[in-house]
Amino acid sequence: QVQLVESGGGLVQAGGSLRLSCAASGRTFSSVAMGWFRQAPGKERELVSAITLSGRNTYYADSVKGRFTISRDNTKNTMWLQMDSLKPEDTAVYYCAASSVAYIETMEGYYAKWGQGTQVTVSS
Repeated sequence: QVQLVESGGGLVQAGGSLRLSCAASGRTFSSVAMGWFRQAPGKERELVSAITLSGRNTYYADSVKGRFTISRDNTKNTMWLQMDSLKPEDTAVYYCAASSVAYIETMEGYYAKWGQGTQVTVSS
């Protein structure tokens, strides 16, 4: 089984950058796709970005395209989300999630394991 721990959240001014990390334990990290979700107060959790097990294919929500970059290193069991040009509307709790399949799925139900979340707050 995979256990996930996020880090790197914090408070940043609009236009700034943060890099989130997701450290995974367990043998299945390198055999499944991974994703970053976020949930803002009063809103549903949404998929921000996802990456296949090989790292060759990625997905980005329209709201973050061109600003966020997802990556992973299977030798280190780690995934990252580089967030640049942050906006106040990016404020949310960000969750790392492990899919149950190797390819990218956008539906939350495909993600079997979740981290505890890390808070990202962007001030205007």
